[in-house]
Amino acid sequence: MGAITRAETGIGVSNSRHRYLHPLLETMSRDELEALQLERLRDSVRNAYDHVPTHRVRMAATGIHADDLRTLDDVKRLPFSVKSDLRDHYPFGMFARPCNQLARLHASSGTTGKPTVVGYTQQDIDTWADLMARSLVAAGARPGDVVHNAYGYGLFTGGLGAHYGAERLGAVVVPMSGGSTERQVTLIMDFGARVLCATPSYALAIAEVAEAQGVDLRKSALQVGLFGAEPWSEAMRREIELRLGLKAVDIYGLSEIMGPGVACECECRNGLHGWEDHFLFEVIDPESGSVLPDGEAGELVITTLTKQALPMLRYRTRDITRLTRAACDCGRSHVRLLRITGRDDDMLIIRGVNVYPSQIEAVLIGRHAIAPHYQIVVQRQGSLDEVSVEVEAQPGVPPESFAQIAHDVAHHIKSLVGISTDVVVKLPGAIPRSQGKAVRVRDLRPKQA
Repeated sequence: MGAITRAETGIGVSNSRHRYLHPLLETMSRDELEALQLERLRDSVRNAYDHVPTHRVRMAATGIHADDLRTLDDVKRLPFSVKSDLRDHYPFGMFARPCNQLARLHASSGTTGKPTVVGYTQQDIDTWADLMARSLVAAGARPGDVVHNAYGYGLFTGGLGAHYGAERLGAVVVPMSGGSTERQVTLIMDFGARVLCATPSYALAIAEVAEAQGVDLRKSALQVGLFGAEPWSEAMRREIELRLGLKAVDIYGLSEIMGPGVACECECRNGLHGWEDHFLFEVIDPESGSVLPDGEAGELVITTLTKQALPMLRYRTRDITRLTRAACDCGRSHVRLLRITGRDDDMLIIRGVNVYPSQIEAVLIGRHAIAPHYQIVVQRQGSLDEVSVEVEAQPGVPPESFAQIAHDVAHHIKSLVGISTDVVVKLPGAIPRSQGKAVRVRDLRPKQA
């Protein structure tokens, strides 16, 4: 289960279609890819069984062992893993290596309880850097580019994940992290960054501060943006591109699996290529757990194939997507995840209607007179849930027009999403800005006992 080498990222490798696409790894045939996956799946399951008591007990209960995996379809026989497993065995109970054999620890914020702690061996770190470099190349970054990294550094995996990948690519990294937005604008302009890494909501915050300063980022050297860590809509993509003058590319990852770089859009932007030589992807029905065919929307499940410190078997991400193995114009053969529409646990059921925040975002972003900043507030009225949407007026919009704007927005949400909402229009700057993941939903409903 060795990490791929620097040459295997595709950097500087030529073929007839794309100079930076590695023909041995990114264009291997489906048969070759599945044979590699099966070999690595057996290794990963054996690692989990031998070194993680939770996995061993669960597999013993279902009578499955690594030697029983004859085809990739046998992965269905493995038990699921969920996020609470990491919390229930806090801090290191899900690790397959003792702490003194690790190179790094990351953790979630733990705002809803104990944090989820993830660990990496040095080989895991090397693999992560390789896959982030591969993702950057797919998005359009190249060696020598100045990469302005506005993902948060620290326990959050985004900052260091993008940083190590950009260095592996041979790029020049500006390790800015989040915050100090005025300085972000200055350094983007002064250092000539070609690539911006940030959450999509913070990219818009940077654009907003630049505009307030009279700086036109569309005239900067920025050409490529890798945006992830939160669901975002096509409407927000258009808004970012309009205000920053770059090509906005979606990147996907989660700390439980690795961090950013599990999947990334290529320059065709027709789905995120999931790097199947290191991960096995399934989509399941969230209720029954049954595997769905390609093209059907459901919950994404990922099994790590090369992780040493934290092998995850059939991890339920709660993210909603679809898979396609149809050929991509870029030449890459790896499966594509169609845009993440939301998280199963973020879905709101409003008077019997299933609603994702991204659906409301798609209505709001780009509308005349309102800024691309919003919050959805959910409250319980009797036995029913009620939703209000707080939006922010564009600078210069007169307050006397707020009532009409609210009426128009509520009408479009009702028409396009199918729910009735109270819309509150606030003054510019009233919606909280985030330097990392945006808080889109404020759930004020009573907590279940």
